[in-house]
Amino acid sequence: MRIVRTVTDLRAAVRSSERPVGLVPTMGALHEGHLSLIRSAREQNATVVVSVFVNPAQFRPGEDFDSYPRDEARDARLAEQAGADILFAPPVEEVYPPGFATSVEVHGLTEVLCGDPARRGPEHFRGVTTVVTKLFNMTQPDAAYFGQKDAQQAIVLRKLARDLDMPVRIEVRPTVREPDGLAMSSRNAYLSPADRERALALSRALRAAEEAVAAGRLDADDVLAAARAELAKAGVDPEYLELRSTEDLSPVERVNGSTLLAVAACIGRARLIDNTLLGGA
Repeated sequence: MRIVRTVTDLRAAVRSSERPVGLVPTMGALHEGHLSLIRSAREQNATVVVSVFVNPAQFRPGEDFDSYPRDEARDARLAEQAGADILFAPPVEEVYPPGFATSVEVHGLTEVLCGDPARRGPEHFRGVTTVVTKLFNMTQPDAAYFGQKDAQQAIVLRKLARDLDMPVRIEVRPTVREPDGLAMSSRNAYLSPADRERALALSRALRAAEEAVAAGRLDADDVLAAARAELAKAGVDPEYLELRSTEDLSPVERVNGSTLLAVAACIGRARLIDNTLLGGA
């Protein structure tokens, strides 16, 4: 595996590689969720590029940019073992050089859930869409791989690629979970043993909602009540717990075949998100 740190070297490495090219954008602190994306890219592409870049533009003031876990040597070893050919690990000034003053924003999908101004805010997604646009331009991938755990991000990026006629296929892979159900996240490292136990309420809430839907309870109030009860048992007050359309993130009053149940909660030092796709008639 080749490690490159500049856009010039990345483009040269990609040009000299076979196509198709698969890109797995990450912020490092790789876990099995990331590795599953790399393996998926390996199965479908001749060349796999993994980016490791903690993007300052998607952190609000007071968030955990400075403390976000970083271990490039470990990330490089794991990425190579999972099948990466090129690791792009640029310094901040390579991605945002002096005088950088451009942003990319997707309207209509980035003002709700995590993008609600009372939460992380739409500027979070502005940072995501700007850096992903740059990574797509730098790498020119045929496909890019993201996890379902970041469901809103995936919906936003699909619209970004569609609206800007980017010739890249957005591939979304299932959330990878610990054996006890906790969705894998780099921020799980922040959890104390007691907080980690409380964090399991998120996945239990999603399962409770799935069971309600399977029993024929499709009204939003019933589904949300089932999920909220599981959170309450663990003393978890969600930042949000909402049913949204997987098409345009509009509110859903009755579960149908394309309904996203999304939850976010702050537990100890960690802000955690999770979701499930609900079906029904």
